Amino acid sequence: MLLRIAAPLLSAVLFYFGTGFAPIPALTWLAPLPMLLLAPRASGRATFLAAFLAFLLGMTNQLEFFLRTPSVPRPIGIGIIVGCSLLFGLAVCLFRALARRGLLLLAACAPPALWVGSMYLTVLANPTGIIWPLATSVADVPAVIQIASVTGAWGVEYVVMLAPATLAAMLWPGAAAAAWLRTGVVGAAACLLVLVFGAVRLAGADSTAWRQVAVLSATRYQWAPDAASPGGKALVQEYVKEIAGLPPGTGTVVLPEGTLGTDEASLGPALAPLREVARDRNVDVVIGVVHTTPRTKYNYSVDLPADGSAPVYYAKWHFAPGEPFRHGDELVFAGDHVGLANCMDLNFPAPIRDYARAGARLMAVPAADEFGNGRQHSRMGLLRGVETGLSVAWAAQWGTPTISDPWGRVLAERDTEGTRKPFVMAFADVPSGPGPTVYARFGDWFAWLCLALAAAGLVALRSVPRQPGRGVGGQGAVLQGAAGQEEPARG
Repeated sequence: MLLRIAAPLLSAVLFYFGTGFAPIPALTWLAPLPMLLLAPRASGRATFLAAFLAFLLGMTNQLEFFLRTPSVPRPIGIGIIVGCSLLFGLAVCLFRALARRGLLLLAACAPPALWVGSMYLTVLANPTGIIWPLATSVADVPAVIQIASVTGAWGVEYVVMLAPATLAAMLWPGAAAAAWLRTGVVGAAACLLVLVFGAVRLAGADSTAWRQVAVLSATRYQWAPDAASPGGKALVQEYVKEIAGLPPGTGTVVLPEGTLGTDEASLGPALAPLREVARDRNVDVVIGVVHTTPRTKYNYSVDLPADGSAPVYYAKWHFAPGEPFRHGDELVFAGDHVGLANCMDLNFPAPIRDYARAGARLMAVPAADEFGNGRQHSRMGLLRGVETGLSVAWAAQWGTPTISDPWGRVLAERDTEGTRKPFVMAFADVPSGPGPTVYARFGDWFAWLCLALAAAGLVALRSVPRQPGRGVGGQGAVLQGAAGQEEPARG
């Protein structure tokens, strides 16, 4: 009973500090382990309940956000928390069931596949997309996340689950020597392959400067203030002053989502001072504008070209349910190889994969973000850049304006919270990148592979009977022979 209480509590603590808005990456890998080690020592029902509660308690690190955020409807937010907890419970039960049948290798590989495959299917129907719970937690470990360039971030999510599952399978009571060795070799080889691939890809990274980029954000959250109001006009002038002070040679500066709110009468006058400073400083200015017309509303990312030509408008593709905006469906470039997107757009593979295939080298992304989740969402953008081979300039209103390169290295970032300065600015030289990645070209093939592997694990439950002596309590090192002598456990 003590073990059944201690294991889920320990796992919950590890999930709490290893995931969420301020994760400790080392703890992310350890978080599933206590529940996997409990599996052979508890009944199936107790194992599921303990794993469900462990993940649910760990997710309380984001509960306040999901209860308060306007970006994710509350039913969807609660569904994310409860659904992920149920899925973790099912994954641990699948691990237990396969290991009890002596299928240790499948026990190590299939539960992570069930986790990834189920999450992928859920995301296909989720209007708010995904922010990977495990992949974003280790996003600051460049050697690990390089695999996303081949598998998408699904591969990162998978390997973070695979490592503890492999260790737990090797520690299963009564494991046969051949199964133990096979599981250890395959699991260790997979994890080592990820690290070696990451090291090689990072070693070949080209850091040659292609374009100097800046992200600029006011530190007071103002969602789409009326551009025609005194406050809106003052804000424009403050941004003009900040842009005028950019370092020489800056090619692109990105401002947040919803920097201004405009209508047909105020749009031109509001952008005029920004267009002038863009021309004077020879810099492309990308700004988020919420624009209202008599018929509809648009959430725009607007490029004000350095040559003084007409503004270029990108309409945001993805919104939370109920938002009164018209959805965009077109790729829009800001000058030479710079694609425009907007905040929640990067919760989805499109449009960023489309930009990569169309020749983009940098994504300019005005973003809003909210209390607490700014760092996590910026890492979402960083992972999308690794997936597709693009640099990402992420300008958040309330969070962590960040510039990352195609290898997921943070080149510069600033926090809008915890400072008394009226503006924060980060700037860096970004490389042109390696071009479209395997993932950019072939999409979510790894997620489908995970679905097939999870299905194989479920089929094995029906076709392979549970072996005697591998039940609750950890027995199974030996089986009693017919004559009362002990003989080695088989399987």
